Amino acid sequence: MTGASGFIGTALCARLRKAGAQVFGVSRRPQAGVGMRWLQADIADEASARGAYDAAQPAVVFHLAGAVSGTRNLDYVLPAMRDNLVSTVTMMTLAAEHKCQRVVIVGSLEDPDGDDITPYPASPYAAAKWGVFHYARMFNELYQLPVVTARVLMAYGPAQPDHAKVVPYSILAMLKGEAPKLGSGSRGMDWVYVDDVAEGLIAAATIANVEGRVFELGTGQATTVRRVVEMIAEIIRPAPHAMPQFGAQADRQLDRVRVARLEPSRDVLGWQPTTPLRGGLERTVDWYARWLTEGRT
Repeated sequence: MTGASGFIGTALCARLRKAGAQVFGVSRRPQAGVGMRWLQADIADEASARGAYDAAQPAVVFHLAGAVSGTRNLDYVLPAMRDNLVSTVTMMTLAAEHKCQRVVIVGSLEDPDGDDITPYPASPYAAAKWGVFHYARMFNELYQLPVVTARVLMAYGPAQPDHAKVVPYSILAMLKGEAPKLGSGSRGMDWVYVDDVAEGLIAAATIANVEGRVFELGTGQATTVRRVVEMIAEIIRPAPHAMPQFGAQADRQLDRVRVARLEPSRDVLGWQPTTPLRGGLERTVDWYARWLTEGRT
């Protein structure tokens, strides 16, 4: 598993180990953990990636590694291409060479689909993920690589390491007695709990005869950022001076509203989310409250 130390990777590793799977985690930085073997590699570098692949000889590859940022800055174009597109193409090439039994890659809510009327990707990250989408189709058709794309909507939950994301940012600010400064909050998003995402990825790796397919992991419902942050405030009940400040930041350009199409995931994979938004936010708030109590910053 590439990206095994990341947000979704951590949740997925826990479930795979619980099921008795032998897990090899790949990370750029040295890692240590119980119940799995860690390999250090830069997946965007062919020689480094090949060394990790040869050491693991995996039957199934979960490719979760990547850099996720919605920034529109020009200086992010090359890092986004390297960390998202080049790394994925490198991993699919190795998997095709070794006749891997199944490759699961993580798609994005930024991916194009059949009804997408947007003529261009909205960010460097989106452009890289569009490239991943089309390369996966090519590998499946041209090289018969059994690749399945799991398009993950807006995942949230405990232990999300990027504290700039709206859920951990808002939670941590209010728990510290600070007012989170946000945009208008008008964008609707499909929020899916990280443990549900992990179960969906396992289904994408194990259900037979789904090679080449794209499955969306979400709830099928859009909830605005404003409403999610308001729900967090209802759970935390911060002091008046720490209530969210909407409109304090400019909204990003070209953001779209996307919700998951659940029928294929439900009917073919047998997967659907089980965690309601309020319940998932309560668990997430509880985790960060305990994390802060332990002296983390």
